[in-house]
Amino acid sequence: MNLFETVTEMGHEQVLFCHGKDPDIKAIIAIHDTSLGPAMGATRLLPYISEEAALKDALRLSRGMTYKAACANIPVGGGKAVIIADPANKTDDLLRAYGRFVNNLQGRFITGQDVNLTPEDVRTISQETNYVVGVEEKSGGPAPITARGVFLGIKAAVEFKNQTQRLDGVRVAVQGLGNVGKHLCQLLHEDGAQLLVADVSSEKTEEVKRLFGATVVEPEEIYSVNVDIFAPCALGGILNSETIPRIQAEIIAGCANNQLGQEQIHSHMLREKGILYCPDYVINAGGLINVYNEMIGYNEEKAFKQLNNIYNTLLEIFARGEQQEITTNFAAQQLAEERIMKARKLKNQPIAVSC
Repeated sequence: MNLFETVTEMGHEQVLFCHGKDPDIKAIIAIHDTSLGPAMGATRLLPYISEEAALKDALRLSRGMTYKAACANIPVGGGKAVIIADPANKTDDLLRAYGRFVNNLQGRFITGQDVNLTPEDVRTISQETNYVVGVEEKSGGPAPITARGVFLGIKAAVEFKNQTQRLDGVRVAVQGLGNVGKHLCQLLHEDGAQLLVADVSSEKTEEVKRLFGATVVEPEEIYSVNVDIFAPCALGGILNSETIPRIQAEIIAGCANNQLGQEQIHSHMLREKGILYCPDYVINAGGLINVYNEMIGYNEEKAFKQLNNIYNTLLEIFARGEQQEITTNFAAQQLAEERIMKARKLKNQPIAVSC
């Protein structure tokens, strides 16, 4: 990887490599764009197969956060951080050392909880920095509101595709039954959808089968099942040249980040196949909306108003894609970049002086 060329191409403002020996810590903080406000993005802890893989993850996720905030009309920029470590080796000392790195940025980057970090871990990080959200979990955590945003996105896609919001009898394949995936299954079940689910954990699939009458399929079979909607709710990169030809669903709408293996190639493959794709950073913005509102002082009415806008934003993106004959992924990028450019122009405007 040509590091500086890659960072420049993706438009990042700053990428920091954080390293310490006592405790041993390797972390990457990627700040993509701060035109709308300070960069906000959660931190994930994973034993990446290589440092290059960790960097790629941080770069793509941070750019996605910029677009996510812009599409959700949240006044923050995009950032993301990864800690390269085995979750089994996670310690308070490690988390506090990471918190000190975040604190050194003095509010330019605000973080929170992602893969393999718990609310308690966030509280440990907060012992070293105030630039962390989700400490008090005033709204019950991000999973329920993220799932509701995805549910609203599914409704928007069904309306655009079929001119109805009704999910009675609609067959939905849910890949990944973590906190968000499980909550999404509940909402879909309550609205009359038929569920087919897959997860590497048999305990999770059996629970969803028992609670919501779901049909359990093997993880590799989930792409090929005969359904109306495919909801990716596990890790990213699952929409690729191998899986897309197998997908029978007319709509893809899930909470996973970075669902497209290669954005241009695979978004075009979906469009050519007639599949309506809900861009991940638009449909899964509920978590960002949740933590942003906790940061400024949680107001449930305001938070849910912003959440409901996911529905309207996706309808706008679908219409733009159809009218311009472009992918929904590119249409979402257009919308986000228009809002970012508008913010930049406002920042550069001279201050009016009254005489």
